[in-house]
Amino acid sequence: MDWLDWVLLAARVVLVFGALIVSVMLAVWAERKIVADMQTRLGPRRAGPFGMLITLADGIKLFFKEGITPTQVERPVYILAPVLSLVPAFLAFAVVPFGAGVELFGRRVPFQLADLNIGILWVLAMGSLAVYGVVLAGWSSGSAYPLLGGIRSSAQMISYEIGIALGVVAVLMYSGTMRMSEIVAAQDRIWNIVPQFPAFLIFVTAALAETNRPPFDLPEAETELVAGYFTEYSGIRFAMFYLAEYIHTITVAAVAVTLFLGGWRGPVFDFLPWLWPLLWFVLKVVALIFVFVWVRATIPRFRYDRLMSFGWKVLIPWGLVWVLATGAIVVLPEEIGRDALVRWVAIGAGVTLLLSLIAPLLTRGRAGTRP
Repeated sequence: MDWLDWVLLAARVVLVFGALIVSVMLAVWAERKIVADMQTRLGPRRAGPFGMLITLADGIKLFFKEGITPTQVERPVYILAPVLSLVPAFLAFAVVPFGAGVELFGRRVPFQLADLNIGILWVLAMGSLAVYGVVLAGWSSGSAYPLLGGIRSSAQMISYEIGIALGVVAVLMYSGTMRMSEIVAAQDRIWNIVPQFPAFLIFVTAALAETNRPPFDLPEAETELVAGYFTEYSGIRFAMFYLAEYIHTITVAAVAVTLFLGGWRGPVFDFLPWLWPLLWFVLKVVALIFVFVWVRATIPRFRYDRLMSFGWKVLIPWGLVWVLATGAIVVLPEEIGRDALVRWVAIGAGVTLLLSLIAPLLTRGRAGTRP
């Protein structure tokens, strides 16, 4: 790499950083507005057009607000925790391809910061590091409510990381690569959401819990824990936690788009051909974030024991079953032939359909013979 390559890389880093900050502002405004519309309220409408600058106003207020540090905190850890939560959220986005690239100064500039050959493992590793910021914030605050939030978060994130990993493993087995750009390239004919729809549901559900999004927001449940692990934080440190949570949400949506929805793939026209892949990627991410907001507005918060039970007794077993099924889908066509596999799948589907039609009749007959 010469000096021009380093300049182009630095420019991409700055642009991605700025785009993520602006995306967080728009995501917070959109969430407030969408939830308000679903609840027949007005929502933000004062600052800027349609209230779009309300998040900027909140950020400026928090930036200049005095930070209050309680006397019982473990000061070094208390100060470090917001950084440990924010930095991995930014770094996780580094391996996400958000476009096809462009030619600049005779060089091919990819719309991706780093195309690692273990890209998806990098995303999982950064998600695991984000747990430390939340847990250490709860422990170092010297208060009961943040400690309970940190404990809840550690148990919840560790549990649902397994669900995320199982959803990812199925896609990796089907695509045959861990490089994010190659996963997008493998979806040139059909998006992974079609053959891997169960893995998509497992991944998105576990991702909602991993990012502390409702209905899995038990670590920061206002009705029980005041605000959870960041109760004792204020000013810019509180804003860093808030920023990290929404960046993590955007990153999870971008990873889901890359793994299951074809990434940046879509119709490309002759006018500005580099712009259309970027536009399709952004639209897919926006659609997925809308689904996250929709879930928040419609589904009530889980009880904590049911939250953990769902993760260990439902999500993980179904993830394991689908990993085995994906292995069969990948290997069996090579072993017994595609025609034989289609025949046996059709027979199995027919038997399952027949049993599903007969079972209610047998159950109804037994219910009628009861005294």
